[in-house]
Amino acid sequence: MKVTQFPDRIIEIDQEQYLYFGGTAYLGLPKNTMFQELVVKNILRWGTTYGSSRSANIKLTAYDDGELFLAQHIKAAAAVTVSSGMLAGKLVMDELRKDTACFFHLQEIHTAIKTPNSLPVLINGKLNTRLLDNAVEKITILADAVPSHQTKAIDLSILKEISSCKEITLVIDESHSLGILGEKGSGIYSSIHLPIQRKIMLASLGKAFGVTGGVIASDTSFINRIKNLDTFVSAAGMNPAFVQTLADAEEIYKIQHQKLTENLKYIDSKLIKNENIKFDKTYPLIYIEIESITEVLKENNIIIANFRYQENSKDINRIVVTANHLKEDLDKLINILNVFNSK
Repeated sequence: MKVTQFPDRIIEIDQEQYLYFGGTAYLGLPKNTMFQELVVKNILRWGTTYGSSRSANIKLTAYDDGELFLAQHIKAAAAVTVSSGMLAGKLVMDELRKDTACFFHLQEIHTAIKTPNSLPVLINGKLNTRLLDNAVEKITILADAVPSHQTKAIDLSILKEISSCKEITLVIDESHSLGILGEKGSGIYSSIHLPIQRKIMLASLGKAFGVTGGVIASDTSFINRIKNLDTFVSAAGMNPAFVQTLADAEEIYKIQHQKLTENLKYIDSKLIKNENIKFDKTYPLIYIEIESITEVLKENNIIIANFRYQENSKDINRIVVTANHLKEDLDKLINILNVFNSK
């Protein structure tokens, strides 16, 4: 299905209108008029792009403003922006490979932070014995804040059982939690309190925050190391108009996050739950395992996300709720799902 304009809560396919519950614009910003006006204002000030290195002699204050906002919002000591979430992952992994003896991953992780020879944290539900031995070494744990197919933040408590001989760095991909989970959408970074040496978060800003780019947040020392990487120095920065918009849109983020929260509470109060529907009132995704549900919804002029990550994997049916959905949109969706649930 192809559309000719941004797919917000309503899309048009073959000259027919449908409710749309897909994509990743969780806060509904790409079609938000106030947000668009900020973007346009900042394009007029900062131009459409800026191809110079961040290490050049001319420094743009847009980066100071946007990165200060992000650090404060995430509740990290420092933050730096880059052109994409994927680049953020590459930079973090390139820097950590210099002194990490062994990488471990917790559940499935996004390609942005995958690395060859990474070992699973859990084997058959138990902590990998490599994490329990007395070898003194620096290790890095890689995790998605919300694992694929899940609707709750990952449980990191198992990491408390890792041997005290290990110096642990934790890397969290918050592409699908920043702007959604935590206080006013701050993500989960600030809520992680574990016996670890360092924690690092990275995220795409093209999901909830509505602009193309990526962010890395951590302690000041690590962020400075990122800024000195050859790849960072050689690459152009994130679009400065977008970075400035991050800082300028702080109040809009709060408003849209509150709208999203209210929509999720409304769904929770009306939706009949069972094993075929995975939903949590704090998270804007609903995973459905009901045969032919996409066809039934489409017959009722509702389109949801339907895709597969890998060629031989099973199709994923995912409903995405945004801050822009109206109560009547939600009622129409809930009523259809409840009919299936009552069968």
